[in-house]
Amino acid sequence: MSYLVLVRHGQSQWNLENRFTGWVDVDLTAEGVKEAKKAGKLLAKEDIVFDAAFTSYQKRAIKTLWLTLEALDQMSVTVTKDWHLNERHYGALTGLNKQETRDKHGDEQVHIWRRSFDVPPPQIDMESEFHPSHDRKYSQIDPKELPTGESLKITTERVLPYFEDQMLPFIRAGANVIVSAHGNSLRALLKRLFDVSDKDIPGFEFPTGNPLLIELEDGTLNIKSARYLDKKRAKELPPIPNKTA
Repeated sequence: MSYLVLVRHGQSQWNLENRFTGWVDVDLTAEGVKEAKKAGKLLAKEDIVFDAAFTSYQKRAIKTLWLTLEALDQMSVTVTKDWHLNERHYGALTGLNKQETRDKHGDEQVHIWRRSFDVPPPQIDMESEFHPSHDRKYSQIDPKELPTGESLKITTERVLPYFEDQMLPFIRAGANVIVSAHGNSLRALLKRLFDVSDKDIPGFEFPTGNPLLIELEDGTLNIKSARYLDKKRAKELPPIPNKTA
């Protein structure tokens, strides 16, 4: 058997401020640092040696991974960073307070933007300070590839090809893999692993800094077991599907 661990970054400053974050590179709060360290301590009890680690280009996920691996005394694990694992881009909603946005546009509209599968938010303007073309981390990427406002469907369409091409080969080889990413990029992986429908996937939440430990049959995506390591902060998981992949 092999293991795949999915962990959402610890609490970020804009999580705390209840703002739409998306691609803005905000840092962890002190609480987020504590959550990341606790994630490592919980994983240490499982006695898993990781062969590969993946994260996004965003420091809240990168720091969470560093702190987790430090707690595991596995800082030598090869870490691959890629923008395809970034959080969903919230378009013109980026930076706005979520409650103030509800007050302005109504609960129903904001719910559609946040929790529908295929309805994107309003697109961000090129002149906005939050447009990804203004961030030097993405200067080597064709501007036409950079998102300006993504639905969960669009996010899934960039995350899953990366998973298939870069991460799945490690799993097929029986490696133990850890992924530190974001609520929506992890939803995309959850959709693939658990065969969750388009309709149902927006309803599944990833708690911050709480590792999801997935035990796999060697060389396959057949799930033997799946559980959050912090039981008190666990969220509902989809049923484990029957697979022969």
